[in-house]
Amino acid sequence: MTEGGTAAPPAISLRGVVKRFGDFTAVDGLDLDVPAGTCLGLLGPNGAGKSTTMKLLTAQAIPTSGSIQVLGFDVPRESKRARAAMGVVPQQDNLDEELTARENLEVFAHLYRVPRSRRRAAVDDALELAHLTARQRTKVDDLSGGMRRRLLIARGLVHRPALVLLDEPTVGLDPQVRAELWGLIDGLRANGTTVLMSTHYIEEAERLADECALMSHGKVIARGSPSRLVEKYAGARVVEHHGPPDRLEEVERMARAAGLPTRRTGPSVSVLKAETIPPSLDEELGPDGVRRASNLEDVFVVLTGERVE
Repeated sequence: MTEGGTAAPPAISLRGVVKRFGDFTAVDGLDLDVPAGTCLGLLGPNGAGKSTTMKLLTAQAIPTSGSIQVLGFDVPRESKRARAAMGVVPQQDNLDEELTARENLEVFAHLYRVPRSRRRAAVDDALELAHLTARQRTKVDDLSGGMRRRLLIARGLVHRPALVLLDEPTVGLDPQVRAELWGLIDGLRANGTTVLMSTHYIEEAERLADECALMSHGKVIARGSPSRLVEKYAGARVVEHHGPPDRLEEVERMARAAGLPTRRTGPSVSVLKAETIPPSLDEELGPDGVRRASNLEDVFVVLTGERVE
């Protein structure tokens, strides 16, 4: 809220945004607000429209129709001013391999017009944030994959932007390195930086995002905090049943007749909102079910019929 008691404008606002590539519609009438100071996770499988949305925000792609505002600037008309105020961490590594970690940051500090008097401190702070101070004189080509990804994030933060766009920030990294980067991203959120993060990792969205926007076929189909989404669409518990196709069809039929959502995944059927299963139906379903906690993947599969992979 502002001092006058009115709600602060969102850091990002999209209204009716459409992006077509020939006959293919990548983004389809997208409405999306990202409140300032929050982390919003764009969650969805490959092809859902997440990366295209990121490119629209940075004017790497121009919308077919609709309006976009980033930090109060109209995009693409004022995209240069918007880009100067935001940090962008791309999915693809585009660091200069012939330069050291520090030199990569110095180049971007200059490009983003960090005042000369503050440039050294800005680079030092970015290196410290990314835990790369000890490797600042190392050429990028000699850094590990995890270090390079941390440097990419540091590069997007060297000018201390109000907004950071992270496009699949941990894709292709092993679990240990991914966990290290989660700590770095969580620190941004804790410091009040607005973060828009696209991801197809369920645990990443659950761990980092204040809210998730679930995308499918270029649209947001559900939005809310991870816990609220799970509560609304999947309930607290799930019962998984395994067996031959006719057995799974029987479980689906009985569950749906009782108004319970189900999720079919390969050789199993999950009955969601298991805590609401009547005792009589529990007996009919049989003792072969395995109970577990619900998660965001259950929500996504139920809403779209797709898996997040």
